[in-house]
Amino acid sequence: MTARTAPRYPAAKPATGAPAGNTGQDPLSDARTRILDAAAALLAENGLRSLTQPRVCKKSGLRQSHLTYYFPTRRDLMIGVAQRSMETLSQPLLAKASTGRLTAATLARTLGKELADRSRARVMIGLISAAEDDPVIAEALRGLIARIRGKLSELFKALGIPHDADSVALAHALLVGTAMLHHARVNADARREIGLASQFIVNRFPMLQTRRSTRKVGNVPVRKARK
Repeated sequence: MTARTAPRYPAAKPATGAPAGNTGQDPLSDARTRILDAAAALLAENGLRSLTQPRVCKKSGLRQSHLTYYFPTRRDLMIGVAQRSMETLSQPLLAKASTGRLTAATLARTLGKELADRSRARVMIGLISAAEDDPVIAEALRGLIARIRGKLSELFKALGIPHDADSVALAHALLVGTAMLHHARVNADARREIGLASQFIVNRFPMLQTRRSTRKVGNVPVRKARK
């Protein structure tokens, strides 16, 4: 198979105050990021139906050859957007966790804010819808869910929150469920429920773990948890 040649593309517009011609990013990485950002914005604005090559190219300011170089199919683009959505949420939190700067309040606040972002819900809804007819996307979605739970487990471990597989799966289901309900209603009650779910996970899950450890194992009594 002949290797693909990276296309030439117009430079991104420099940020305010940055010198012209210097974006501070690797050109290849910048082009891919511009495409993903454009696709995510279209999904947020109009849903899956808006994710067409002409619209993504117009939004990103790149030619179609650039888009197909990085994402040969619409399927590849959808998976790329979903992965980026996960990374933009998890990486800053994991960076703080690795240096001991992550707090329960920070995690709850960040989860509450990001899960209220309807663009994230649209990305998930789009993948779920596409997965019904595309086994490749279905497999990618399963892999994405596993990676999300792996990152949640790391964050929970750093904060002393139960991070066994069952606890993480339950927390993930609770967060996704409240995010979807918020997406469906977009009102104050739905926003409040996201906050409640985030607070419950960081504040109540450790208490549930403590209570579980007080149960009797066979006929052997286990110490009671402090009230």
